[in-house]
Amino acid sequence: MLHLYYGTDRQKVRDAATEFSDKNLPDGGTITVLDAGEYQVGQISDSLGAASLFGGAEWFMIDSPGDNADMGEDVKTNLEAMAESGNVFIVLEGALLAPAKKAYAKHAATVEEFTAEKTERFNTFVMADALASKDRRKLWVLLQEARLNGLAPEEIIGMLWWQLKALRLAEVTAKAAEAGMKDFPYNKAKRALPKFAAGEVSALSHSLLSLYHDGHSGVRDIDLALERWVLAGK
Repeated sequence: MLHLYYGTDRQKVRDAATEFSDKNLPDGGTITVLDAGEYQVGQISDSLGAASLFGGAEWFMIDSPGDNADMGEDVKTNLEAMAESGNVFIVLEGALLAPAKKAYAKHAATVEEFTAEKTERFNTFVMADALASKDRRKLWVLLQEARLNGLAPEEIIGMLWWQLKALRLAEVTAKAAEAGMKDFPYNKAKRALPKFAAGEVSALSHSLLSLYHDGHSGVRDIDLALERWVLAGK
C-alpha cells in the first residue's frame, strides 16, 4: 500500500507522515527509512517483497525522493508495485508538478498536501514579458515557479491572455489611445510584435482560449494542457 504526504511546508509533511505511522503501524511491525542522501539504486524494488524475520509488518518511509534522481526514478517506476505490495510505503516529498500529482493520485491510498504560507507573491508579469519575448524556455521555467508558489492555472492563463490581448491591440492600432491602453504597456507590445509572424498572435489567443474552456469542461487536464501550450503554443 502507498501513502503520499507532500508540499512546500516540509515540517507539516513530516509531522503528518510520522503521526500516520505512529497511529497505524501494527504491533511487532518495523519501519525502515530510505533517505535520499543515502539511497542505493534498487532499494525500493528490493523492499516490495521484503519480509520481516519476526513475521511482523514491513513499512518503509521514502524520504524526499525528488532530492535524488535515482531514487525519484525508482519511485516513479514502482508506484503501481508499491500500491499493490503487501508492505506499506509512505512517501514524503516536497512540491510536486501536475504530472507527478496525477501519477500518485492514481495509485496512492492517501494523498495529502501541505502548503507553506507564502511570504512574497509570485510576480506574474514576468511571465507576460517572457511570452512577449517568445522565450518559451524562460516561460516554462516561470510556469514551474508559479505552480510551486500556488498560482492556479486560471490565474496564469489570465495573465498570458492579457499579454496576448495587448499584442493584438498593438497590431491593429497606431496609438495607445486608439487601443485604449496606457503608453508603457502599449509601446512594449509594439516593440515585441516583430518577433511574431503574421497571424501568430491571433492563433495563440485562440488556442489559449480553447485550452481554458476545454480545461473547465473536463475535455483536457488544464495543468497539463497549459504546460503543452507554453512549450508548443497549442
